[in-house]
Parts: sequence; C-alpha cells; structure tokens
Amino acid sequence: MTGTATTFELPAREAFPELTDPYRRELVAHCYRMTGSVHDAEDLVQETFLRAWRSYESYEGRASLRTWLYRIATNVCLTALEGDKRRPLPTGLGTASSEAGEALVSNDEILWLEPAPDADVLDPADVTAGRASVRLAFVAALQHLPARQRAVLVLREVLAWSAAEVAAELDMTVAAVNSALQRARERMGSVTVDEGSLREPDDPRTKELLDTYVEAFWNKDIEQIVSLLAKDAVWEMPPFVSWYAGAENIGRLVERQCPGGVHEMRMLPTSANGQPAFGLYMRRPDGTFTPFHLQVLTLGDGSDGSPEVTHVAAFFDVSLFKDFGLPALLPADAGA
Repeated sequence: MTGTATTFELPAREAFPELTDPYRRELVAHCYRMTGSVHDAEDLVQETFLRAWRSYESYEGRASLRTWLYRIATNVCLTALEGDKRRPLPTGLGTASSEAGEALVSNDEILWLEPAPDADVLDPADVTAGRASVRLAFVAALQHLPARQRAVLVLREVLAWSAAEVAAELDMTVAAVNSALQRARERMGSVTVDEGSLREPDDPRTKELLDTYVEAFWNKDIEQIVSLLAKDAVWEMPPFVSWYAGAENIGRLVERQCPGGVHEMRMLPTSANGQPAFGLYMRRPDGTFTPFHLQVLTLGDGSDGSPEVTHVAAFFDVSLFKDFGLPALLPADAGA
C-alpha cells in the first residue's frame, strides 16, 4: 500500500494573533534568561512576533509553530547581545566581599540584572514547573556565558531540545553544540536547573520564616534578622557595587547603614523569579511610606532542615515597584 503524503495547510494570516499569543509568556521568559532584563525581553518578543508576521507565508510546518517562534526569538536575542552584553549582579563583578561600615559606592552605568515578576515569566497554571529556570541565581549565572553558549544551554537544559535540534536552529554542527554545552556547564558550575533545591513558598515553615522576617525589619530587630540568615548568607544591592557575606556582617550592615529605624520599614509581599520577594517602604517625616528597595529572597535548608535565608538581592531601582504592581505610597497607618 502506498502512503499518502500529508499536505500542510497554513492557517490564514488573520489567525496569527490567536496562534501566537499562547506562547508570549514563555517567549518572554526565554528572552529574559538570555538578556537578564524583562523590559528587554518584552521588546524582543515584540520583535520576534513582527519578524514572524512578516515571514509567516514562508512557514511550511516542518517544525511546530512553537519551535519556529523559539528559533526566531533566539536569533533576535543573539543579535541584541552582540558586543558581549551581559547584566551582572554585584557578586558577578569579581570583587571580594565588603565589610559593613565601608562607604557605599553606586554605579548607574552598569546594566544590572533585573528581577522578573512571576506574572511575566511563569505560567500561572503551572508555576512550579518553571520556577527553577527563571530563579535569580540561574539567570545571573547565565549572564557570564558568551551569548551562543547561553543559547545552547537554555535550549538544551531548559527546553530539553536534542543536540541535533539545537544544531539545526542555531546553524551549528552537533559536535559544536555538544562542545558549547560542555563549556557552558563548566562555567555555570553548581548553578543548574534543579527544581529539587527550591523551597515551596506555601510550605508552613517557609511562611512562618517570611512572616518573622517582615516583623524583624519592622522592629529593626537585628538579632532576629541575623538568626533568620544562613551563616554564609550573601546580601547584594544593585546599583551599589559592594556585596556582603556572612549573617553577622549583614546584620551590621542593616544596623549601621540602613536609614530606617524601629517601625519605619514596612514590607509588602510579592514574588520574583519564582522566589519570595518584598517591596520595602521607608517612613517619611509625614508618616507615609515610600518605596526604598525591592528584596528578592533565596531560601535554603539549615543544618536541622528548617528554612533559612541564603541570599538577598535588594534592588534599589524603585521603578520596579510599578512593574510588580506595588503601590507608590503607603498611608501612615500601614502597620507591620
């Protein structure tokens, strides 16, 4: 019996928005991993859809529409990253940990890594499945890879494409893809897409830790803050170039160099990069509270298995509050 070839019928161009919109959020996440900026990612996805629209008639259905869009998005990102563009955190600058009390130096000329609102990069129907691939440490580590290595690792490790598929999409040989992946893994070190290393935010012990953390800042209880941190915890706060290692060192930083006093730091919960986050507001002389910085917390397990804060990235770009749906002002009666 002779088989009958299936003829691909391209849907009408009018169907383009309906066909492509379901992939928008995951493409934003893809471009965010590549660039370290949600704002850049959204622009690049717009460019991806524009290019796809213009070349829609050439889509022959040999690959899925999703794969076709990812190919365009990846190449758009590679073009945008020409010139070895990367967005670091202070810990990625190659400097040693600072001691609390040293002068704070900011650098607004550096393009810093941005946190990503969960709503922009995670499917609300399946948040758990995507958290590991957008967590702050993973995206920060990606920024240290050359752009093509970055693309290979994301396509292979996050999207689980085969080496042959990646080679076809990036116009590389399979051997070159495997070599790039090996070098990328070596540079990434222990930072991998490991869902098992993440604590669930709705775990009762995790929730208790976060509630205590908020209360400790409201009371400026340095001893309590230190007790919630891992002994080797790290604190960094772009655009300030310094970073701080050690719970006691971080405690001294908050005590001596944070301008807020008792009942002057109000925190509202949000989520970023699949991690717990807080908008910290500082009390003004008139009693109201205004944005101060956005904290993104990384949690781990202590020696006794209880949760602890292992890393805090405090972003002092207060324009982020709007991106995360946080109010621009809190009334004077906003308590802890």
